[in-house]
Amino acid sequence: MSQQQRFKLFNRQSRAFSEGTVEYINHQWIFFDGETDEASSLDEYLNHDIEIFRSGRWCKGTIGENGTVTHNGQVFDLEHDESIRIRKQLIYSFERLLDELNDDSFFQFVTTLNSLDFSVYDCIYSYNQLTFLRTATTQSGVNFFIFDNGTLLCSVQHHFFYSVKEHDRFEFTLNTGKRIIIEKINA
Repeated sequence: MSQQQRFKLFNRQSRAFSEGTVEYINHQWIFFDGETDEASSLDEYLNHDIEIFRSGRWCKGTIGENGTVTHNGQVFDLEHDESIRIRKQLIYSFERLLDELNDDSFFQFVTTLNSLDFSVYDCIYSYNQLTFLRTATTQSGVNFFIFDNGTLLCSVQHHFFYSVKEHDRFEFTLNTGKRIIIEKINA
């Protein structure tokens, strides 16, 4: 699986964006989250990916200072009460794990998570033990993740043993009691 295939899988994830509107209030751009009605300064999202709904379609860009958006090298201004969506950021330790998983384990993990109606963007807690073992010849331990899709919770334990072979075991447990275990061994 190439980086491009991983990128495509990320782009197909549900709940990848916070959607809402922007308003210019007291000389400051404010983002109003459509789901939670929370207001936050657009400055918190500087250099984040953004999509703006204009002319009946979503246009991609990057948020700049003072309500500017850069798209294909062009800079334009946001409009008051405009609909936007901002790509959510992954929890750092979870993102590191996804980057470090081999392609087969990555694909199995993400597709199983998706089959349970969870997205990688639903991760609300992450503990990545691998971060502390990077210099060890043999790496062994457990990582913990909790996902919340707004309806269900899912706890994932990632048991790993990396030496000559890479052994990954993911245990998914939903708050309904449903459990799925997948295991991947790579030479």
